Amino acid sequence: MEERNFFERLVDVSPGMEIWWDSSPVIFENWCNKVLEQADPADHEILRRQFKRMYDPENPMKQLFRGVTTNPPLSLQAIQDDPAFWEKEAMGILAGNPGLDKEGLFWELYKMVVKRGSEMYMPLFESSNYQEGYLSGQVDPRSVFDKDAMLRQAEEIAAIGPNVMVKVPGSKEGYEVIEYLTAKGIPTNNTLTFVLSQLVDCADSVKRGLETAKKNGVDLSHWRSVITHMEGRFGNLGDLKGHGQEVGIELSDGEVRLAELAIFKKAYKYLEDNNLPSKMLSCSLIVGPTVDGIDRIWHLEEKTGAATVVTCPPSFISKVLLLPDVDKIKFEKDRIQQDIPQDLIDKLMKIPYFAKGFAADGYSRDEYATIPPLQKTAEQFSKATNEMVDFAGRCLEKN
Repeated sequence: MEERNFFERLVDVSPGMEIWWDSSPVIFENWCNKVLEQADPADHEILRRQFKRMYDPENPMKQLFRGVTTNPPLSLQAIQDDPAFWEKEAMGILAGNPGLDKEGLFWELYKMVVKRGSEMYMPLFESSNYQEGYLSGQVDPRSVFDKDAMLRQAEEIAAIGPNVMVKVPGSKEGYEVIEYLTAKGIPTNNTLTFVLSQLVDCADSVKRGLETAKKNGVDLSHWRSVITHMEGRFGNLGDLKGHGQEVGIELSDGEVRLAELAIFKKAYKYLEDNNLPSKMLSCSLIVGPTVDGIDRIWHLEEKTGAATVVTCPPSFISKVLLLPDVDKIKFEKDRIQQDIPQDLIDKLMKIPYFAKGFAADGYSRDEYATIPPLQKTAEQFSKATNEMVDFAGRCLEKN
């Protein structure tokens, strides 16, 4: 195992790239211990040094992780990581709020998870002059089409701390919320985004909101905007291969990854060409394809040189750290600027699902709700949210 891991080497050749932790920071220490259990004992000391460089509140400006993304499912993982601790916290909340029902307790617990995580990244937030060290707290996934509910939740989440960024879905109602929050100087992260129409819509909504904020003299010192592209979900959850088969086109795993990257690169270029203030954020990353017997990570290799955010869940990070031959992967300078091969784009454009997702005007706002991976992701996130509500309900029963 090399001293500097894949992520560190990627950042070394990509000025402006930020690696974020895609989970609650409260599970970081337990995660480190679990990685050591899986690793070759000969690599333990190197890994411990890498862990120290990933999150270092004593020297935050030198640490690898520059921010955090969370949502109710990820917060559920934090609770499952230490249920006894969170049950005790729930009892404390109930003692101070005896009239809470399980939905109310869930929301207070969720905000507490967000608060604890944001406090862990406050040293970076302050050291970077409020440019980094943000933690995204998501509005309730069950409210994806309810503008008023999202506005109420967003203002509560934003009030948790100065480095809390509000995560808002890419629905018609979500973009109305993002423009409103931006106009108030509240930082946002646009999630549940898969196609170019959404990514462009968000960038333009943020631009309008920012213009309003500046016109009204709003303090923007704690403001940032990131636009999430849930890459692997567009191909896998959206079943790009299946859509291809419907029109007689077979796609390899590698071609699916490049299709997802084609959308990301086009959005990245749109922001760059129009000098827009938002920053692209890449998530739902997948290891693959396998080339000449080596597992590649095209979702990241193709972003070499990009001034973008890449958020990685603990399971993905550990997989990459322990991947055989990962140290053999070499980065090509400024790969982000290279287009996906035109012959593949021509092939993909024969698939209506891809063609619509690749066009800036492929979907209207009213059609965002019909995007297959949006529907499925919202359903998954809502299910996890309900599990967190059930945990709150069990705590109520014990109270």
